[in-house]
Amino acid sequence: MILLRDLGFSRNGESLVEGASLQMHPGWKVGLTGANGAGKSSFMALLRGELHADRGDLERPPGWVMAHVAQDTPALPDAAIEFVLDGDLELRQIERDLAAAEAHHDDAHAGEQIGLLHMRLGEIDGYAAPSRAAALMHGLGFSDADFQRAVAEFSGGWRVRLNLARALMCRSDLLLLDEPTNHLDLDAILWLETWLKSYPGTLVLISHDRDFLDAITSHILAIENRKLQLFTGNYSACERARAERLANDMALAEKQRRQAAHLQKYIDRFSAQATKARQAQSRIKMLARIGEIAAAHSDSPFSFSFPEPAAFSDPLMQIEKAKVGYGDTALVDNINLTLRPGTRIGLLGRNGAGKSTVMKLLAGVITPSSGHREEGRNLKMGYFAQHQLEQLRPDESPLWHMIKLEPRTREQELRNYLGSFDFRGDMVDAPCGRFSGGEKSRLALALMIRTAPNLLLLDEPTNHLDLEMREALTIALQETEAGVVIVSHDRHLLRATCDELWLVADGKLAPFDGDLDDYSDWLAKARAAEKSGAGAPVAVPAPAAKPAVAAPISAERKKAQQPLLKEADKLEKQIASWQGEQKLLETRLADPALYAGADPALLQDLHRRQAELVRDIETAEARWLEVQEKMENPA
Repeated sequence: MILLRDLGFSRNGESLVEGASLQMHPGWKVGLTGANGAGKSSFMALLRGELHADRGDLERPPGWVMAHVAQDTPALPDAAIEFVLDGDLELRQIERDLAAAEAHHDDAHAGEQIGLLHMRLGEIDGYAAPSRAAALMHGLGFSDADFQRAVAEFSGGWRVRLNLARALMCRSDLLLLDEPTNHLDLDAILWLETWLKSYPGTLVLISHDRDFLDAITSHILAIENRKLQLFTGNYSACERARAERLANDMALAEKQRRQAAHLQKYIDRFSAQATKARQAQSRIKMLARIGEIAAAHSDSPFSFSFPEPAAFSDPLMQIEKAKVGYGDTALVDNINLTLRPGTRIGLLGRNGAGKSTVMKLLAGVITPSSGHREEGRNLKMGYFAQHQLEQLRPDESPLWHMIKLEPRTREQELRNYLGSFDFRGDMVDAPCGRFSGGEKSRLALALMIRTAPNLLLLDEPTNHLDLEMREALTIALQETEAGVVIVSHDRHLLRATCDELWLVADGKLAPFDGDLDDYSDWLAKARAAEKSGAGAPVAVPAPAAKPAVAAPISAERKKAQQPLLKEADKLEKQIASWQGEQKLLETRLADPALYAGADPALLQDLHRRQAELVRDIETAEARWLEVQEKMENPA
């Protein structure tokens, strides 16, 4: 077992945990939770032996094999599947010993050694290791064609997936995972969830995805107020126990009662109006749990709500027969969508299918190449996407941004509003360029919410947000009368806020007849279809669907297309590389340590590079689609 005795540790001289004593037994799956900066990653570093305790002891069985995901991957020439197989250290050692013994096969002792090595190879199921590695890679989104590609050819985001596959390949007794879903799409997240459920060893997992934690964990280890507290059960069970503990505080108990009564009115109203659609029924079940969830977060530092919009139009927006894409090539065609007050839509679809493009159409960032988009007379949009963070002035404070938004409002009222998003004390006047990714997201949300929109367009709003802020946003979205359209990998947010699900797939946007469990089944079928004959995953917009029966391509046409094929291949690799760099840059900008005494010039360079990558990727994607169009329809 893992044993903590009066453990205390700190980071950069700041005490994180004091006097922790507990046990974690073999086979437990432990979710490690706590606010940003509470000490989760430092505790993981302690388990890995990379950080030393200030006092007390942390003991784990000396014979245990430990696995974790490496932070960096050098540009290796090794084939991807060989890199993954390297995760099983004993397997590789046996292979080396076998090669050495077989080189001296004439030696009588070598023959005995070869026999023993083959016996051990059988014991560890080493003959099936390549197929296990292939299954891991498939699960994380790699195709057969990727197996023999050099590690150096993959972009940063795909190298993170390779590191994860390598860690899972290790036959470990203890597996440490710190935000493993950060670089995964929902397809890969659902596969990883299933894999971790059947993992036989001890798991310690950091995640801000409550559905992921609920599905996997048997215990929750919470860091709060410099204390480590162990709860039995998954994250929802931890919430229930926490709510009971908080209810012992009379002030918080009264706040819980007021909040529960307020939410119950909303739940009763919605349940009376809800349709029989599966997603609406799924949401009714989720709403029944909201009061319980809210009680567990009644001491949250966040206490905001969406202001009532001044006016509504019905419809808020109408889109008819719209086509969007790049150049003459449609990414999504024949879009018909009417948004009314109270509309709550979750957009689903695989990476590159066009979800963000649809959101840009709704937001008016791009215009349809055909069809039309009509706004209601009183439409007031609130659009949140990650590029909104770039519009924050790094040298200016949250208060400065609020005053710019509302120059005639009393400063104290603006300070109180910022306090509801946990911008208090010195943070209100601090330059936001030094903020972490989560703090910037909070500020961007605060500014958008303050405008009292009647249509909310939220593209991955929970990126960089911790569990407390995610819950506060979920509760706030429950109560607003505004129309809502969301793109998110956070299943809890989708379940709790969406009455309808729409799917972007095969160049179309259409209602999805089912709930998120049905979507999981749809993804599984799509994966199975891919295995039966799809190519390597390319994170670029898909070209328009090809005819079922294509005419044979002549030798002349093949020759003429060679330059275009080379250009398309080059663009695909360049886009993948840029997207990998973009993900790594986002991760770096989300790290609070970057902002502790950071060089302003460095931060400015990082934000400038982030903006450059967005422009370069969009330009390259547009050119890629032009090339595809030329190949399919030569002049």
